[in-house]
Amino acid sequence: MARAEFDRDLAQLEAEIILMGGMVETAIIGALRGLANRDLNQSQRVIDEDDRIDDKEQEIEEEAINLLRREAPVATDLRRIMTALFIAGELERMGDYAEGIAKISLRMGHEPPLKELIDIPRMADIALGMLKRSLDAFIQHDGGRAQQIAESIGPSDDEVDVLYETVQTDLIELMKQNPDNIERATYLLWAAHNLERVADRATNIAERAIYLVTGQTVNVGAPEAVGDTL
Repeated sequence: MARAEFDRDLAQLEAEIILMGGMVETAIIGALRGLANRDLNQSQRVIDEDDRIDDKEQEIEEEAINLLRREAPVATDLRRIMTALFIAGELERMGDYAEGIAKISLRMGHEPPLKELIDIPRMADIALGMLKRSLDAFIQHDGGRAQQIAESIGPSDDEVDVLYETVQTDLIELMKQNPDNIERATYLLWAAHNLERVADRATNIAERAIYLVTGQTVNVGAPEAVGDTL
């Protein structure tokens, strides 16, 4: 394969990652909208659309494997392909979390949430911002920019964790006050947990974006590399 053609294929592979990221973002927004508005049709659409996210991951995996087979790339080229595979897997899991929230919404039926949704939508907003910045770091291939973005993601992940703890505390207190609240509180705990995991996956993507351009594995929020790879 000519170098120019290989570069085009690599760029296309990365473009498919960004497209998949947009699909996941749409799913998360739709899942939260269905939950907050008690829009069961919206929730069902999120569930139905998850197959498209799964299909996109499979397409990316097949293209990545084809590139590995045809070109046997090394160094930076190999990292670009392996990073794309890794991120596709993370995005697929995020899509599953959105689907999970939509299924929670369906299980709740038309019954309103136990408490007003304030912290949970805030968790979603922060997690989606983290996802966008992580994918930006991935696509730019700029070590300094990737590190800068990653450093901004660490505090955001901490903020999501704090909100998650707040949601847990509030809902557990409502359970204690009235055992009849347990089922409805549990639904919201599950939804909050899924969003906390979305933020964790976005952090993983940011770390892999740094690996892509430096060949080093780092922990977001820690200034030093914790291990060398390719």
